Amino acid sequence: MHNNWLVVPTCLPLVLRRCHACACERFRAGGKFRVNANHKLIDAWLLVLCTACGETAKLTVLERVHVRTVRPELLDRLHDNDLGLTAELFQDPLLQRRNRIALDWDDAWRLDTGGSAHLDREVIDVSVRFAARIPVRPVRLIAEGCGLSRAEVERLITDGKLVSAVRLSGKTSGDFTFTLKR
Repeated sequence: MHNNWLVVPTCLPLVLRRCHACACERFRAGGKFRVNANHKLIDAWLLVLCTACGETAKLTVLERVHVRTVRPELLDRLHDNDLGLTAELFQDPLLQRRNRIALDWDDAWRLDTGGSAHLDREVIDVSVRFAARIPVRPVRLIAEGCGLSRAEVERLITDGKLVSAVRLSGKTSGDFTFTLKR
């Protein structure tokens, strides 16, 4: 029997970037944007707050872009401080590179396994899908989904009883499948 697991975000991740005021390295996004127009050019920033001191930092979304090239729906979402837009922008690797940030997804996701009826079978085929680009260790997902310790999962990999086409060590944010033989 084939099982489908889904990794879904539960909240926005923390932004990893050094605060210039207190040297803390974590910022929280509240979904607020600042938009500034200068003649026919527009700038837009996502505002994030330092978790330690509350200092505001700006992450560049648009920089010196001609206003006619920006989709009207995007402008409306920026002006409405759309929280969904914040989540979409965090998925954009270009935004992360441009602003020299990384995202901390700890405690910002959950694994939906569809129940534990599959755990008593001899062979379990599982397809893991990601609703967002959340970097997670497959060993952690498998341990959580099957109710095993990480050490047990590592032992199953070593014994050849847990196999996958993708590398199970390290982190992944892409869909993968695995087979567990007991």
